[in-house]
Amino acid sequence: MRPDPTLYNPDLAPIAMEKRSWGTYNYASLWVAMSVCIPTYMLASGLIAGGMNWWQAVGTILLGNVIVLVPMLLNAHAGAKYGIPFPVFVRASFGVRGANIPAVLRALVACGWFGIQTWIGGQAIFSMLKIFWPGAANMPGGIWVCFFSFWALNMVVVWRGIDTIKFLEGIGAPFMLGIGLLLLWWITRRAGGLGPVLSTPSKFQTTGEFMRFFVPSLTGMVGFWATVALNIPDFTRYAKSQKAQALGQALGLPTAMTLYAFIGVAVTSASEVIFGQPIWDPVQLLGRFNYPVVAAIALVALVVATLNTNVAANVVSPSNDFSNLRPSLISFRTGGLITGVVGVCMMPWKLLSDFSAYIFGWLVGYSALLGPVAGVMIADYFILRRTRLKLDDLYCRQGIYEYDGGVNWRAVVALAAGIAVALLGLVVAPLRFLYDYAWFVGFGVAGAVYLALMQGAQEPVEMPELESEG
Repeated sequence: MRPDPTLYNPDLAPIAMEKRSWGTYNYASLWVAMSVCIPTYMLASGLIAGGMNWWQAVGTILLGNVIVLVPMLLNAHAGAKYGIPFPVFVRASFGVRGANIPAVLRALVACGWFGIQTWIGGQAIFSMLKIFWPGAANMPGGIWVCFFSFWALNMVVVWRGIDTIKFLEGIGAPFMLGIGLLLLWWITRRAGGLGPVLSTPSKFQTTGEFMRFFVPSLTGMVGFWATVALNIPDFTRYAKSQKAQALGQALGLPTAMTLYAFIGVAVTSASEVIFGQPIWDPVQLLGRFNYPVVAAIALVALVVATLNTNVAANVVSPSNDFSNLRPSLISFRTGGLITGVVGVCMMPWKLLSDFSAYIFGWLVGYSALLGPVAGVMIADYFILRRTRLKLDDLYCRQGIYEYDGGVNWRAVVALAAGIAVALLGLVVAPLRFLYDYAWFVGFGVAGAVYLALMQGAQEPVEMPELESEG
């Protein structure tokens, strides 16, 4: 059966096994490079600014990343087995046209993240510029020039394609970790060592106070990577084997996130010892240093880390998602340019106004949209289809994934139910816990509703014969 041109282009096509070159190191370094970034640092420092002590903050982040690793590995399986990207994989559950609904949700969240990372990178460049040219502080629109310069650099990397992204991750990961450890060593020396830094007590007086902050914070930690937990097939489609991608991710994600989160926790705690208040934004913190060379090196590292994370975590997925809307007109490169424009329009400077807006507004809020998508995808692929997909039918009309005019309305209803229940806590005060657990609630509700609706369908789920895995 020939692929339908409205569902197919070379960027969405399955990757043949002989063309898959990513091994365990590539996936481990991918996660190190994506984790070692300013948003990770701000995630940890925001917990300190909110009142946690160092071990509470690091423990919350470790637990959140162990939890999100589970859906990450589950969704990664189809990418490595069939060589398909996320927007093609999700056609199995939502239909060949209905897949655009979760793909656009994921793409819009990624655009927001792209804008956030680009704003942070622009701030870092502006701070570095002020170190070497103090007069730049008075230059009209200086921050905006730096912001759009960094935006253009991201677009150049996107235009060069996936191989450039792979190269950046491979060389950037060890370099970024080294710079982070150097920054930790330098600032803790100024604060009198790790002892004073890690002795800062928690500001929560009771278990109840702590839990009211901990629960939405944990949801925010899961929400942090809930985006990539959906589109991880965009990367695992290049895997040499299931073992390579699974082992690389299991080694890279929790380890890198926890280590860099500890650096953020320790440096923020040190800032409280040195300056009398916790400074959660590293760019602002570096601006207070009186050692230009150290600050400049650290800012260069932050710019490189932000570029690494931005193109891998926030451009690959929406580029494929936008391409999926109209494959014959929108290529991966064009999708990347659309991501860049939409990211600016989402005004990232407002999303980073303070730590509560960042964690409890942005991270928890969008997890209510993405948790239900993950619930439907995992329930469909592992429970209903038992990992069997008919590859050709993912790219054509009138196949087994056609459903009703290309849309599986049972999946759409399940998605809507999961989102509605998770967001109910925002409008009904006694049910606030539903929003605090938004990702978990949405995931469970959507998955359960989807299975119930599919089991009640008149037509059975059609599956091909079991194929061997790559």
